[in-house]
Amino acid sequence: MIEFKNISKHYQLKGQTIRALDQINLQIPDGSIFGIIGYSGAGKSTLIRLINLLERPNDGQVIIHQKDFTALDARSLRQERANIGMIFQHFNLLQSKTVAANIEMPMKLLGWSKAEREKRLAELLEFIDLKHKKDAFPDELSGGQKQRVGIARALANHPKILLCDEATSALDPQTTKSVLDLLKKINKEQGITIVMVTHEMDVIESVCDYVAVMEQGKVIETGSTLEIFSQPQHPTTKSFIQTVLQQQLPVNILNSLENKNHNSIYSLQFLGTSAQETVVQAAIKQFDISLNILFANMTEINGSVIGQMFVQLLGDPAVIEQTVAFFKQNGVKVEQSGVSA
Repeated sequence: MIEFKNISKHYQLKGQTIRALDQINLQIPDGSIFGIIGYSGAGKSTLIRLINLLERPNDGQVIIHQKDFTALDARSLRQERANIGMIFQHFNLLQSKTVAANIEMPMKLLGWSKAEREKRLAELLEFIDLKHKKDAFPDELSGGQKQRVGIARALANHPKILLCDEATSALDPQTTKSVLDLLKKINKEQGITIVMVTHEMDVIESVCDYVAVMEQGKVIETGSTLEIFSQPQHPTTKSFIQTVLQQQLPVNILNSLENKNHNSIYSLQFLGTSAQETVVQAAIKQFDISLNILFANMTEINGSVIGQMFVQLLGDPAVIEQTVAFFKQNGVKVEQSGVSA
């Protein structure tokens, strides 16, 4: 487990104290893919760089597998860092070195023999499907290929932890998916704990088991990805969720309604077994109401489906109340809907 205990980090800038991190307490389970999300300046990159102590906290402890990294001497810290790999947004490859040389670099630094390096290199090139690019230079590779080389280099020493600092931000959507699929494969097959910093909620949705939301140097919300998506509490978290699951009805849909009774619009959220159209069909059959589906979308997180639907319910107020109660009894979260501009 990776544990942050009462972590604070501040900088001095032009005579002012800038608090990058403020009393962070956070636990990252072994073997998980853990996402850290926040807007620019939230402190997420500073936090991830504390794991391998590329940044040192001013206060608090970073404890990994029951070892206090902040208390280690320089030699012990170098040894522990060998168990932590890191991949970056802009790849950080040596342009004058081939793919093979870039991947071998950390092994050379740790004094591996040539035979050991060649064996591990062959394994990694096979794993990232770039055997044919072994002797190529970085400027001959696509962005996705460069990031795969960066991942292979980070895996060279058989790390227990892999840190990803905005690892997909410089990639197009299709390449992002392929890199995320590779990270999921690494986590599943090798059991490596992966900590991902991102500002993209769809990255969290795609691969993460847990997520921490950061704002102004604080963790404002944390939990399983499913919990955060289905029950966001903080306004910033809700803003991120909005990029993946529509939380409010678009105003252009509202303006196109024939019946302008805005109080008749409800948001229905379906989770797991309730994410079935049969619940809506059953309500239409059972109650004397007019149900107009205005907008709907659905996403899957760790095997569980979350659906969002906006409907207009028209009819006798008492019957509408009974319909809403019916939805709730069948596991549907119901709210009178807001409207987004």
